[in-house]
Amino acid sequence: MAPFDPRLLRLVPRARGPVALLAGIGVLTGLATIGTAWAVTALVVAVVRDQPLGAPALAVGMTLAARAGLAAVGEQVAARAGATVSTALREQLVGVWLTRPAEQRPASGTALTLAAQGTASIEPYVARYLPTLVSAAVVPPMALVALVLTDWPSALVVVLTLPLLPLFAALIGMTTAEDTQRRWRALSDLSGHFLDVMSGLPTLVGYGRGERQVASIEQVSRRHRLATMQTLRLAFLSSAALELLATISVAIVAVLVGLRLTHGSIELSAGLLAILLAPEAYWPVRRVGTEYHSAADGAEALRDVVDQLEGGSATTMPAPTTGDEVRARGLGYRYPGSERDVLRGLDLDAARGLTVVTGASGTGKTTLLELLAGLRTPTSGSVDALSSHLVTQRPFFAAPTVRGNLVLGSDASDAEAWAALRAVGMEGVVAGLPDGLDTPVGDDGFGLSAGQRARLVLARALLSPAGVVLLDEPTAHLDDEATAAVHAAITVLAQERTVVAVTHRPELLTLADHHVELSPLRPPAEVWQSVPQEGARETDAHTSAKGGALT
Repeated sequence: MAPFDPRLLRLVPRARGPVALLAGIGVLTGLATIGTAWAVTALVVAVVRDQPLGAPALAVGMTLAARAGLAAVGEQVAARAGATVSTALREQLVGVWLTRPAEQRPASGTALTLAAQGTASIEPYVARYLPTLVSAAVVPPMALVALVLTDWPSALVVVLTLPLLPLFAALIGMTTAEDTQRRWRALSDLSGHFLDVMSGLPTLVGYGRGERQVASIEQVSRRHRLATMQTLRLAFLSSAALELLATISVAIVAVLVGLRLTHGSIELSAGLLAILLAPEAYWPVRRVGTEYHSAADGAEALRDVVDQLEGGSATTMPAPTTGDEVRARGLGYRYPGSERDVLRGLDLDAARGLTVVTGASGTGKTTLLELLAGLRTPTSGSVDALSSHLVTQRPFFAAPTVRGNLVLGSDASDAEAWAALRAVGMEGVVAGLPDGLDTPVGDDGFGLSAGQRARLVLARALLSPAGVVLLDEPTAHLDDEATAAVHAAITVLAQERTVVAVTHRPELLTLADHHVELSPLRPPAEVWQSVPQEGARETDAHTSAKGGALT
């Protein structure tokens, strides 16, 4: 990896101040290091020559206190910078993904690894590696200048041996780069595989395949363990090699100084100062080699994060338009890697009211909703729609309480929340819960029935500021009583919003302002014409669809 990626400061402007402060602390630390060596030398010489110790002892105390203070401040600044950078990158990453169509986002496992472990591993890169890199760039040159002024033969030894450390570190880095990438890929594979298994565990258990996944996870975990151990082995070996080289170099300086002191060709003060300064010239470079391995994962993750943030070919979702209509012209879609169109040449208009879309399984109903919501980019044609609220077949429940899930995505007050619950027939249900709106809700709405969950997300749609509500199979797997309650809630929604609902059940058609039936894809020369639903409510708000073949 490169010693420092300048794109980091461009992406996170808030990190520029801390990084500049760390550079200043590095310069002051170098000066304090030289001052400490000079003070300790003066104190030792005063002891040997039986001179007053007050001034040298005071100087030693002051310089040591200065170094300790600078180290403490540097750690605090570095820790804050690391937390700031990792948080800012995580927010930007999620924000960019939310503005991209589904086909341009990474796989769920990769996204989870990058947003969680990836951004977290960038924190030590900023908090530990960068400060060490600054010290390595500042302290050795200052120590070398002091050595030249004090004892040029010792400085010559340092000049000849010091470049060997970064050279060896670079060679080791090129060797470990591939191992680091392999380990990062193994971690991503493990996270993605585990996430997929946990998501599909009920299905796997239902078909008696749950036990076989234990061996699969064990195999993926073993690959990650072997990659990690290989990286650690190289890290320990490289650190030992750098320590050995630095120790031999300092020993050469000490032997030369000792021989010249024996022959009286160097003053005691100059010899002591040279022996004290030589390790300080090597120490920051040795630390860079050590921290390199701690920061390797962060550097790899930073590269992937920057690639995601600067993906120039990515197409962002269109900005919402004004009005209360949904309009599609010549709409077509084909999944990446597929040779078969899912949608082709669709013209669709939907205004305030209820539009019900039906069709056999596989006729592109869910794909149509995702295109209207802007989650996918059409391969042909255009979609012009308001900012929409999409209710999927498996609604999202993340907050720990009923209130949190109800007002998710809005700033609704309790009064507005109760009004929305009353509109969908859930007021009595929620009021009867042990803690009302503060009643805990488990994962995926655990603790609520299927019908209650369906009505709760419809109440959430009522509280949403979006002018278009898209419903994907809102009554799937519900009994007749729950279905009737959900239909009543949809009727309330359709009075104020443009509602497009996909369903397999015919009951909802009696409430529709317009009915669009999707048929299997036909040759492009053939078209279909939707027919207004017989018995649909009379209303000025209506939907038309024509000239398209869909699946």
